[in-house]
Amino acid sequence: MFRKILIANRGEIACRVIDTARRMGVATVAVYSEADAGARHVALADEAVLIGGPAPRDSYLRGAAIIAAARATGAEAIHPGYGFLSENPDFVDAVEAAGLVFIGPSGDAIRAMGLKDAAKALMAQAGVPVVPGYHGANQDPEHLAGAAEAVGYPVLIKAVAGGGGKGMRRVDRPADFAAALASAQGEALTAFGNPAVLIEKYVEKPRHIEVQVFGDGTSAVHLFERDCSLQRRHQKVIEEAPAPGMTPAMRAAMGQAAVRAAEAIGYSGAGTIEFIVDASEGLREDRFWFMEMNTRLQVEHPVTEAITGVDLVEWQLRVAAGEPLPRRQDELTITGHAFEARLYAEDVPAGFLPATGTLAHLNFGAARIETGVRAGDTISPWYDPMIAKVVTHGPTRAVALAQLARALEQTEVAGTVTNLGFLGALARHPGFAAGDVDTGLIGREIDALTAAAEPPAAARALAVIAAAGLAGGTGPGFSLWAPLTRAVPFEEPASLAVTGPGRVAVTVAGTTQDCALRADGWWVEGAKTGARFHVGADEVTVFMGAAYRFARPDPLARRSEGPASGLTLAPMPGLVKAVFVAAGQAVAEGDRLAVLEAMKMEHTMLAARAGTVAEVLVDPGAQVEAGAALIRLADETEEEAA
Repeated sequence: MFRKILIANRGEIACRVIDTARRMGVATVAVYSEADAGARHVALADEAVLIGGPAPRDSYLRGAAIIAAARATGAEAIHPGYGFLSENPDFVDAVEAAGLVFIGPSGDAIRAMGLKDAAKALMAQAGVPVVPGYHGANQDPEHLAGAAEAVGYPVLIKAVAGGGGKGMRRVDRPADFAAALASAQGEALTAFGNPAVLIEKYVEKPRHIEVQVFGDGTSAVHLFERDCSLQRRHQKVIEEAPAPGMTPAMRAAMGQAAVRAAEAIGYSGAGTIEFIVDASEGLREDRFWFMEMNTRLQVEHPVTEAITGVDLVEWQLRVAAGEPLPRRQDELTITGHAFEARLYAEDVPAGFLPATGTLAHLNFGAARIETGVRAGDTISPWYDPMIAKVVTHGPTRAVALAQLARALEQTEVAGTVTNLGFLGALARHPGFAAGDVDTGLIGREIDALTAAAEPPAAARALAVIAAAGLAGGTGPGFSLWAPLTRAVPFEEPASLAVTGPGRVAVTVAGTTQDCALRADGWWVEGAKTGARFHVGADEVTVFMGAAYRFARPDPLARRSEGPASGLTLAPMPGLVKAVFVAAGQAVAEGDRLAVLEAMKMEHTMLAARAGTVAEVLVDPGAQVEAGAALIRLADETEEEAA
């Protein structure tokens, strides 16, 4: 076994690898960017090395700097985590050329699965079912249109080097094919530097079921399946294992196909074979097809660990150190059911826009928590805004799902907006509870799943108490002998009157609630609330089954006017990737003005109204802060003068 390893990653996966390495007696080296100097993974590791600036290209994507850090600290092997350099075959080759061990597959195995079209051809040769479609090299638009006709509409256009839904378009009729093709190719070129696409048959009721495989370079085993069908814009939201409705025959067929896929490329380490499944007639052995292979550990690996009792990171270290596979296929079994929900800092009402902020308050419910942050940490604009993965495991699917819903209710985050309410709504969705899931569920139910919950009157009353500094039962004016009444700065007209020991009458917008502080917490109108609070400088958050946020205005602060209606502002810190307009140009409502790159995503800034561009305030390549003005449209006076 290795004495010391370096982890070429950050966040929750770096912390996850450190936990297992520590349990195995293996010392760890963290690498970090300037933005991550105080990060949790740096604090947990035995040693840490600064490798560059905050942008990934200046730090976590600098393979040579990472290898140099490993050699300087005496690390014998490098664990790549996932993302960044984990599926870069040239990095694998460089690691091995430096005399170090790459804890993962060979560079050749990664290359074999790196391009979707070549991978599908290889899988077909290995006897793995693939989706009907065109995976050839001819990229002539007319040829691709003919291939789509042959496959039969609807079809999917997919970037061969793609991932995360980029370079992917559904086309329902021939008349729309040319425009969709041009759009997919342009996005693929921007995202991956490769405009090539493939054409596949679109599955009407698709489920995304993947199989965890593990190889030693010669043979492989599978550790059963995960269902990742709850997706939004091709991004996974909640994963589970095993897949609901899975039959023993189909599980065996998918598992055998996944093992054939891994053994066909001499795979070593943890990997995932992703299948698309047509669930229109239930799960059938002839209705699953290979999509792609992820040649690394997956974000959702904890659900597999929960149902199998296997530590996949431990297996990675042991196999990379030269040990055989720890278990045979007949020694692997499924126990119970597990779920994983991905908690992100993102503004759901604004279209799931990634968010930044300081985690002023952070408390998790009863679950396995995989996280790279702590209370007081900042969600940086440079990286993925994941806060944590919430994982539950129970004897049945119903119990595990109830545990997940409860853990999400108990989770408390203040200081940034999150998708916590959205996850809770998913966990309580009746269709999901029944196991009737497909990749389109979230899209069909998006309005109901993202509807903001109206704060109950009890939460509003308790927020006033917290804003007054009385949430803990002490503070100025909490009198035992006089019904002291006072106004409280709040988002609505509010006042409170102390009516007795530990008792307050709160009036908000004309409605009065009787609130009492007892040994077991706050009660409102005779009902126990279990409420907890976080009081910030300008808002109060009440945690009461959900997080309810209330504005806490400063009565001495001047009211600031909002930005002029003609200004387009950056919604978060980021890089101006492109500007599409110039001064004097006329635009219509909804026209593209600029593209901002932030948090691993591109955000298109659109004109809020029709008008004339008065000023372009940024250049492509500029780094801007949140709220920075990008484009200004002329007001009516300027337009009349012109």
